[in-house]
Amino acid sequence: MFRLILGVFEEGFIYAVMALGVYITYKILDFPDLSVDGTFPLGGAVAAILIVAGVNPLVTLFLAFLAGAFVGMLTGIIHVKFKVRDLLSGIIIMTALYSINLRIAGKSNVAIFSKESIFENSFLDKVVPEPVKFLVPIIILLLIIIIMKLLLDFYLKTKSGYLLRAVGDNEVLVTSLAKDKGAVKIIGLAIANGFAALAGCIYTQKHGFFEISIGTGAIVIGLASVIIGTSLFKKRGKVKATTAVIAGSVLYKACVSIAISFGMAASDLKLITSVLFLAILIISYERKRRVKTNA
Repeated sequence: MFRLILGVFEEGFIYAVMALGVYITYKILDFPDLSVDGTFPLGGAVAAILIVAGVNPLVTLFLAFLAGAFVGMLTGIIHVKFKVRDLLSGIIIMTALYSINLRIAGKSNVAIFSKESIFENSFLDKVVPEPVKFLVPIIILLLIIIIMKLLLDFYLKTKSGYLLRAVGDNEVLVTSLAKDKGAVKIIGLAIANGFAALAGCIYTQKHGFFEISIGTGAIVIGLASVIIGTSLFKKRGKVKATTAVIAGSVLYKACVSIAISFGMAASDLKLITSVLFLAILIISYERKRRVKTNA
């Protein structure tokens, strides 16, 4: 049971990094960004190919974030500069990234089991006692998610962060301040996809391989995490939205693990994800309807 709970937190924290990015696009920008399904494996492809080439695993985290941010910027440019609808912009980038990720990785599956990663390397072998080595991944993931949450919280309190939130709430206000709302959207999409690619990089290092299909359904997981977290904790004023999203990701992974523990096969994972996401949407909709009725 302890190992199962540990696994839920590990997977929850990995996808929480991506969910923080989805929170920016879905909750702040109100932008249905499907390119996340492509930027998540992009981060994995970047990590795999660089680690095979001998690059320090820590450096791959930074480079994967930059790769995702660049692609997010392209999504924003297609939408803002070429006036392509938000949904279509994401679909175009997501589709293109399938081929680009294959180009980067060279093939659909790249194993890095025998290479050093942020979770298994010679430094940790020297300093971490053997009996507690199984705790290393969860500690590292906890550190990463805390750092990324604090960075995002800090950014959202800056002038650029306030403009980002203003674009989602009232574009006219941003224009009246003589600010370019399009540029703000592009920045938001770049940060969001940077988070998604970073999550893919961490996922690949944790599991020891890159696989071209790891991003399939990633946006659904991200959306479910955001909706669960913000729905459960929105009435608790002391809980920040970013904290709620992280909690939502862990809860979502716990729900999936419980479903599998009740006898469903691992191959049913996508079915579980879809049913769970539908249930979350229905519950969320019903709650909003009751609030409006009682208002």
